[in-house]
Amino acid sequence: MTEPHGVAAHIKQNVVLYGALAANLGIAVAKFAAAAISGSSSMLTEGVHSLVDSGNQVLLLYGQKRASRKADASHPFGYGRELYFWAFVVAILIFAVGAGVSIYEGLLHIQTPNPIEDPSLNYLVLGIAFAMEGASWAIAVREFNRSRGEQTWWQAIHRSKDPPGFIVLFEDSAALIGLIIAALGVWASVHFQDARIDGIASVMIGLVLAGVAVLLARESKGLLIGEAADPHLIGRLRAVLDGHDRIDAVNHIRTIHTSPQAIFVAISADFADDLRMGEAETLIEKLECQMKALSPWITSIYIRPEKRADAMVW
Repeated sequence: MTEPHGVAAHIKQNVVLYGALAANLGIAVAKFAAAAISGSSSMLTEGVHSLVDSGNQVLLLYGQKRASRKADASHPFGYGRELYFWAFVVAILIFAVGAGVSIYEGLLHIQTPNPIEDPSLNYLVLGIAFAMEGASWAIAVREFNRSRGEQTWWQAIHRSKDPPGFIVLFEDSAALIGLIIAALGVWASVHFQDARIDGIASVMIGLVLAGVAVLLARESKGLLIGEAADPHLIGRLRAVLDGHDRIDAVNHIRTIHTSPQAIFVAISADFADDLRMGEAETLIEKLECQMKALSPWITSIYIRPEKRADAMVW
């Protein structure tokens, strides 16, 4: 996978986040207004959905700011993984607030249905929202495609170490699906003269949000615990070691992302028995330079000479 320069990727990522934030705030106001006028449950649900998405973007921007702090004595590898914590919080909010409120409001509307007298305003707001969400989604897809290289979408999402990129993509995708469900719910409730259908649409939107939240929580949990670098990069690191005749064997290569654009590398290798201390130091320095040239994201490398054990690559 192609690894963009950290600063450039951060700027592009902020463009996606700010664009999604502006779109969701405007859409939320319009949806709440339409819900208040028409009494539509699915419109109210969609308003909550957009409001939650807006809060999520604010949290991700805050997480980026916190994660950008420099390393200190308390956190020698920096604060980069704090972004993963806020990404996990976002997943919880989508599930608890977005999905929870949507399902609750839907069930309430099914029990005490409120007929929609004039759906025209709902259709207008949903149409505008679909156009704005579609534009935000297109930007998110474009930036995500630039970073995923030749990987499939699922591979890129699963291997991504940059939560804001795929979170915005998931949120916008869920938003578009939710808008379609809301429009169908409004139309069906009017067409069949059954206001309960609008409530059913709210429950369906909530289930979509719950599914997205579970998926995001799963990906964020892995990052929070600590994930290895891309397998392709690990393979290139091994190739550097295998290319030296003074290294008899590589015991293991262990990597971990300390932030989306920072990787720590720990290596155990069996150096030639006749290699002197000074020569080993020179070789280690050379290896570190070659490895750091492979990716601007490699920030720290630790190479430990030791006798061969069972070969492992983590």
